[in-house]
Amino acid sequence: MKAHFLALLLSLTFLSLQASPPPFLSSTNEDTQNLINFKTTLSNPSLLQNWLPNQNPCTFTGVKCHETTNRVTSIGLANISLSCDFHSVATFLLTLENLENLSLKSANISGSISFPPGSKCSSVLSHLDLSQSSLSGSVSDIATLRSCPALKSLDLSGNSIEFSVHEEKSSGLRGLSFEFLDLSFNKIVGSNAVPFILSEGCNELKHLALKRNKLSGDIDFSSCKNLQYLDVSANNFSSSVPSFGKCLALEHLDISANKFYGDLGHAIGACVKLNFLNVSSNNFSGSIPVLPTASLQSLSLGGNLFEGEIPLHLVDACPGLVMLDLSSNKLNGSVPSSLGSCTSLETLDISANNFTGELPVDTFLKMTSLKRLDLAYNAFTGGLPDSFSQHASLESLDLSSNNLSGSIPTGLCQGPSNNLKELYLQNNRFTGSVPATLSNCSQLTALHLSFNYLSGTIPSSLGSLYWLRDLNLWFNQLHGEIPPELMNIDALETLILDFNELTGVIPSGISNCTNLNWISLSNNRLSGEIPASIGKLGSLAILKLSNNSFYGRIPPELGDCRSLIWLDLNSNFLNGTIPPELFKQSGSIAVNFIRGKRYVYLKNEKSEQCHGEGNLLEFAGIRWEQLSRISSSHPCNFSRVYGEYTQPTFNDNGSMIFLDLSYNMLSGSIPAAIGSMSYLYVLILGHNNFSGNIPQEIGKLTGLDILDLSNNRLEGIIPQSMTGLSLLSEIDMSNNHLTGMIPEGGQFVTFLNHSFVNNSGLCGIPLPPCGSASGSSSNIEHQKSHRRLASLAGSVAMGLLFSLFCIFGLLIVVVEMKKRKKKKDSALDVYMDSCSHSGTANTSWKLTGREALSISIATFESKPLRNLTFPDLLEATNGFHNDSLIGSGGFGDVYKAELKDGSIQHAKLRMSDVFDPVLLKEDPNLEMELLQHLKVACACLDDRPWRRPTMIQVMATFKEIQAGSGLDSQSTTGTEDGGFSAVEMVEMSIKEGPELSKQ
Repeated sequence: MKAHFLALLLSLTFLSLQASPPPFLSSTNEDTQNLINFKTTLSNPSLLQNWLPNQNPCTFTGVKCHETTNRVTSIGLANISLSCDFHSVATFLLTLENLENLSLKSANISGSISFPPGSKCSSVLSHLDLSQSSLSGSVSDIATLRSCPALKSLDLSGNSIEFSVHEEKSSGLRGLSFEFLDLSFNKIVGSNAVPFILSEGCNELKHLALKRNKLSGDIDFSSCKNLQYLDVSANNFSSSVPSFGKCLALEHLDISANKFYGDLGHAIGACVKLNFLNVSSNNFSGSIPVLPTASLQSLSLGGNLFEGEIPLHLVDACPGLVMLDLSSNKLNGSVPSSLGSCTSLETLDISANNFTGELPVDTFLKMTSLKRLDLAYNAFTGGLPDSFSQHASLESLDLSSNNLSGSIPTGLCQGPSNNLKELYLQNNRFTGSVPATLSNCSQLTALHLSFNYLSGTIPSSLGSLYWLRDLNLWFNQLHGEIPPELMNIDALETLILDFNELTGVIPSGISNCTNLNWISLSNNRLSGEIPASIGKLGSLAILKLSNNSFYGRIPPELGDCRSLIWLDLNSNFLNGTIPPELFKQSGSIAVNFIRGKRYVYLKNEKSEQCHGEGNLLEFAGIRWEQLSRISSSHPCNFSRVYGEYTQPTFNDNGSMIFLDLSYNMLSGSIPAAIGSMSYLYVLILGHNNFSGNIPQEIGKLTGLDILDLSNNRLEGIIPQSMTGLSLLSEIDMSNNHLTGMIPEGGQFVTFLNHSFVNNSGLCGIPLPPCGSASGSSSNIEHQKSHRRLASLAGSVAMGLLFSLFCIFGLLIVVVEMKKRKKKKDSALDVYMDSCSHSGTANTSWKLTGREALSISIATFESKPLRNLTFPDLLEATNGFHNDSLIGSGGFGDVYKAELKDGSIQHAKLRMSDVFDPVLLKEDPNLEMELLQHLKVACACLDDRPWRRPTMIQVMATFKEIQAGSGLDSQSTTGTEDGGFSAVEMVEMSIKEGPELSKQ
């Protein structure tokens, strides 16, 4: 009986278990279905492979569940390219009843933030991360998230969210009370965006990040009493420093990269818990104020207008201070010895100031935790003492661009525990040899000794620096051979040895340095053949071997360099043909590993002694005025200077952008494969022995801006396909055997006759018309005789008229001189204003007092340059009207100008003829503006003809301006009625004379 009862009980239990499904099949069935529905909306079905129907969702990738209920509480799918619309997220994920945390960072979510009708957000959702995706729409869309009543943390950074004017009248973000809100790296613009975001108040807000938008206007955070983290850096604020109220909770404050000004000390004086303060790159001025330093660990005051000495009250921050940045200000004097008490300091940057005296090594040695010391761009003098080697923790030492002299100490790394990794001594006055004992700095990754007066040979012992990435020794007086031992440095990425007196050959073992991306050996006395093994350097992007004595053929193996974008072999003794293999990587080049390297490109002023199109130079840590040293010791002056940081963007689709093979002994025909370099910008093949026809394929070089095929033996016609080179601004085909008509149309209408001279068979504009008889010289002489007689009669008449004019002119000259300046200053604005309302004017550029232009005037009939003023050009081109535009090139637009005398001229408008804007470390607030507005460094808007100085004169003027700590009133002009500012109207103090450049 008991046995039957037990059997019955077991049967009932079994049936009961069958009737009650497992918890994950009942309580989570809805969650599973939502997740599966979300997966079906993805464009790539192979994603989230273990998200399967009728499975426990707690096992799905990125899903976490409650321990007891098995309901989905957290989803993390960061860095998975879901590529779906926010509508799918809102419909299937945000509606999960127990969801508390959803992270879709870098998941490529698109669309705007909105909820479909009938959807209800999880009532417990508190954290939502949609950062670094493709969301669009407006800030007001965030208000739809008020249906998520528990939402406290929202990260929308790195999207494309905007702010429109109509949003200003909406109810803002009412109903939302965030503790964490990040809208950084979006497209939020305007002065009312911040008030809109804070419209509900900010009592609960603890973290607010609005970095790198385009916000402006006045902002006030005094009501945000619980704010702990605030970042409004990299916006367009140009007002007085915001009010932060009592800010008793504020720990992290970043307002850098704006134009804030005012009393910084008063604004943040109550923020006693601050441990991070970054106000760099603003317009704060005066002495460094007293700051709340009790808790400070990181203090950045760089890039402002602070002046005077380093105040002693900064020492109060020393007990806990880890990072101190005072760079790019106007500070002077010496480094106070009391800073030695900052024993926790790891980074000290006082670069780009006016500190003087000898290096206070004893003070730095007391900073026992110091890892990075940057003293660059100051005026420190004296020598570099051996005692620096006693600093065991120091990893980076930057003393570039000072006035240090003497020899580099041999005991710099003599301590057994030295940890020096970066040594920057460039642009000083060091003499003597490069110490062989630098090999004791066994951890070195960067050694920069360029722009000094070092002599002797390159020590072979440097080959033992196995971690070395950058070896930059250019512009010294080094001689001897390149040590083969350097080829043992596997980590080497840049080898920059230009402008020395090196001899011998390139070591054959250079292919061992497989990480090399920049080899620059130009302007030496190297010889031998170019090693074919260079072709094994898959990362090589820049190869400069110009102005040496290399001979032999161009190795076809160079075409194996998968990253080569810059090849300069000009002025050697290379022979043979151009190997077609050189271009086989075109269309597949990828370069993404030399970003951030500072360079300068000097465009050469052509002469018999100056060869090559220009010089690309590594320029980190070197003052701009030092460029004159290059010009004084090198046969090339330079007509333009471009400076920036390298930013190659090719991703398996690029080609070479610069190729200069000029001034060699190359022969044969130009290979048709050259047309495959679709990104080629500069092609210089002049002064060789090339023969045959110009290949039609050159017309495929759609990015070409400068082409030089001069001084060869090319024959045949100029291909009609070249009229499609719409960016071509400079061409030289002179001194060949070309025949036929010069192509009409395209950029050819903008070129002058010197580009085609000494080709006996060429004809057509700008040369004489095709079919004109050479025997008509007598008729030409007859016409000249008539012109001389007419000129004589005209001269007599003009003499009489001139006398009368002088008498009359004396009566009115005083009155006219008073009126003259005001008319000139107003004429430009009035004329441009009238044109801007015509509706048909060329609006691709706008001329204001904040922009400099260069105007180049010439005719196609080899007439001399006309002495025209800018108002003359405005009138002659109808305000540079579209109807007057006849061509566009990489360096400018060409307009037809009909002058008052009825003649036709052509005006080339160049928007960056001398300088690209470059942020200079020495004084960004002055020199950035100078370089922006002195792109042409030419005469101002007066009656003088347009002209430009030589680069040495430009640099000399910059130096005078810097020496005066501002602009000399005698070298500035301006108006009192809102005309050009002093900086915009700087006149270079250039005298008329034979040295004046006409570039």
